[in-house]
Amino acid sequence: MVVKNIAVLFSGSGSNLQAILEKIHNKIFNGVKIKVALLICNNPNAKGIKRAKKFGLETIVINHRDYDSREEFDQALVDEIKKYDIDLSVLAGFMRILTPVFTDNIKAINLHPSILPLFKGANAISQSYNSDMKIGGVSVHWVSSQLDSGEIIAQKSFARKHKSLKEWEEKIHKIEHKLLPKTIIEILAKGK
Repeated sequence: MVVKNIAVLFSGSGSNLQAILEKIHNKIFNGVKIKVALLICNNPNAKGIKRAKKFGLETIVINHRDYDSREEFDQALVDEIKKYDIDLSVLAGFMRILTPVFTDNIKAINLHPSILPLFKGANAISQSYNSDMKIGGVSVHWVSSQLDSGEIIAQKSFARKHKSLKEWEEKIHKIEHKLLPKTIIEILAKGK
């Protein structure tokens, strides 16, 4: 059986990490077993670290505050990922802007809470909610050196329908928890 290893990078609560662990970790799709082989977090206090422990997984903390530049931090990420046989790195709520030190050396996808190319960056949920858009949504894209600008792999949208900001955010997270695992499976087990 073919085993494909993924690295998951996260910064916060780890709800998308949990979706990955529940839906695809150590499961087989089209003869391919997908394994979360590495977890990296840049925030030593992230709740996601505790979520990972519930699945028996340890998280390597690489705190960006310990580095003098983005490039030095990115090099530390690259060095750690290269220690493992990683087929795909997944940014699942990893709140760092990455430099070419990372993007030129690591094959990675990113989850973003808007319909790209609209509303790039950290405030996408509130920006999309406060816009005139009649839809919201989620994108998964290849990571490139330009912020939230890599080739789009998958998108899912939903209608506005008088949602409050809280309902808007909840709907985005619900879609994220389905779309990201599905996209990982398609890339690693269906040859996308």
